[in-house]
Amino acid sequence: MNKPFSQACENNKEPILEQLRRLFVTSSKVLEIGSGTGQHAVHFAGHLPHLQWHTSDQPDYHSGILAWLSEAQLPNLQAPVAFKIGHHAFPQGSFDAVFTANTAHIMQMAEVQTMMELVANALPPGGVFCQYGPFTQEGQFSSNSNAAFHARLLEQGYGGYRDLSELLIWANPMILSEVIDMPANNLMLVWCKQ
Repeated sequence: MNKPFSQACENNKEPILEQLRRLFVTSSKVLEIGSGTGQHAVHFAGHLPHLQWHTSDQPDYHSGILAWLSEAQLPNLQAPVAFKIGHHAFPQGSFDAVFTANTAHIMQMAEVQTMMELVANALPPGGVFCQYGPFTQEGQFSSNSNAAFHARLLEQGYGGYRDLSELLIWANPMILSEVIDMPANNLMLVWCKQ
């Protein structure tokens, strides 16, 4: 099959990798929630060989992810497991890190809350959760384009942007250790398990 392709993944993979090199330096086993096309997984696993990178997503996306994985043939990259928040159990494995990109604004609010709680429960003390995407802070959008995108998401039936104040409640006992400004009005949220 032709591999699926996301231009957004292509655009943001290097800025994200620059952060993950630092944030996952002591990690060993990463779960990616919502691997999508598989592009991020291949890029990050290829540049971070010390990590075992585990992909996950809804089963509909698995064939596309596997197309990328099959071409890459990376020894530290694992085939996707079925994981849709609220439908599947949290993937088995002693993960000391979790990564997700551009998922929270697609999910419904209850799904984001569940994701934050599951990650907080699953990570060991010292574990790290890196969450990339667009968010609001104190109810404010970082740009007019973000506000317009949020409105379009709501019209299409998605959950829209989540505010950091909500995530802070749901993420307990993780703490938000860093909020990193990223290109295209996105953020990298770095959560650490106490």
